[in-house]
Parts: sequence; structure tokens; C-alpha cells
Amino acid sequence: MNRAIRVMIIDDEESARKLMRAAIDWDSLGMEVVGEAASGIEAINIIDDLRPDIAFVDISMPFMDGIEFTEVATSRYPNLIIIIMTAIDKFEYARKCVSLPVFDYMLKPMVRAEITPVLERAAERLKKEKDYWEDQKESEEAHSEESDTDLITRYLEENFTDKELNLAFIAQHFGFSASYLSRKFKQDTGKKFVEYLTDLRMKKAMEIAKGNVKMYQAAAEVGIPDPNYFSRCFKKYTGMSYSDYVAEHTK
Repeated sequence: MNRAIRVMIIDDEESARKLMRAAIDWDSLGMEVVGEAASGIEAINIIDDLRPDIAFVDISMPFMDGIEFTEVATSRYPNLIIIIMTAIDKFEYARKCVSLPVFDYMLKPMVRAEITPVLERAAERLKKEKDYWEDQKESEEAHSEESDTDLITRYLEENFTDKELNLAFIAQHFGFSASYLSRKFKQDTGKKFVEYLTDLRMKKAMEIAKGNVKMYQAAAEVGIPDPNYFSRCFKKYTGMSYSDYVAEHTK
């Protein structure tokens, strides 16, 4: 992970918290202890500020024990890794709480040789979760961009006869900058925006021409109010003037 993994220690015994801080080489694991709490209630009150990735939680604490804390904390932060710390006489009680999303259970007093492998596994899970969500995000962004494209092509196909239609209008309508839309449209369709729009208009114009419709009327019908511009577009697209096309297709 790019940032250090954030660890919280929750235990009503100050000596146990100090031992945890001192016993582990947090830096070598890419971790840092970002906070402590002496009870579940205290931990709940500060967890929003600390935003830990991992929480070591003593099962026996006053006011709110480790089980109650786990229920509340994981409902708020489902991806929080909980490691329950328990004395031997409470171990079976802890193991019975299997319905809770607890990552592991450890007997107190804990030693470095036992804690380090658990933390390494926790770090691996966090990395996998991070990779998964980044892949999901990239997939969703790609799908979103594909969906936007160019939704836009469908919109053009349904509205190309609107004379107000142009790159700036569409960009504003769909919430993009004109420069981004121009680049993205070409990337996704293989055509420049104006080429795509003109193709739609010229295909329609060819149909209209077969009805022996005058050029200025055909131009207006396909959304190009300037007959001179329409004439140039039509000749470029069909290889002949509008009048020649009409003559050839209305004999």
C-alpha cells in the first residue's frame, strides 16, 4: 500500500498497550500505531478520526467489551480487520463469537513471534482488497466512459436534424468539456464528432433528395440551414452535386 497501514490498540491495561507498541517493529511491516483506547466506548468515540485498518481489541474491558465493540465498529467499517486479544480463561468465550467478522484470536500475553505472522497476513488481505477495489474502480470508469459514448451517438442519431446540434452543445448537455469530448469521441468511434454528425445528416439528405426536394429544403430538414455549406458537404459525401444526385435518382 502507498501509505502505512493504520493500527489501533484497544485494551484497558496501559501496560499491555505499551508492550504492544514496543514489541513490534511496525515500520518493517509498513504499519504505524495511530491511536489507543482504554475501552470500547472510548475507541468508538475516536475511531472516525483515526480510521484504522487494523484494530487489536481486548475481549474484556469495562463499559463496552471487545465483542460489543466489534459489532459496532464492523457495522460502521466492514473492512476493518479485528484481532481479538484474550486471556486463556476467556478464550473459549471468544471462540464462540464466530458470527462476528474477526480476523484472528490471540492469547495474552502476546509475543512478537506470534503477532508478526498475523500482521503479515492482515497486510496481505488489505493489499488484496485494495487491488480488488482499484480494479473495480478502473472497470467501472471504463464502463462509464463507454456508456457515455456516445449515449451520445444514440442522442445524435435521434436528434441530428436539430440545427443547434454541435460539439459545444453536446459537450454541455452531457457535462464534458468540448476538448475532452472531441478526443474521447474520436477514440471510441474512429471518427471526429463533426464527421459522425455530418454522415448522419448526409445519409438522410440522400433519402430526401430521392423525393425531388429542393436543396434548401433538404438542408433545413437535416439540420444544416446554410445551403452553401450543405452543398459542399453533400458533394464531398456523395461525389456529386445535389442537383446531379436528384436528377440521377428521380428519373
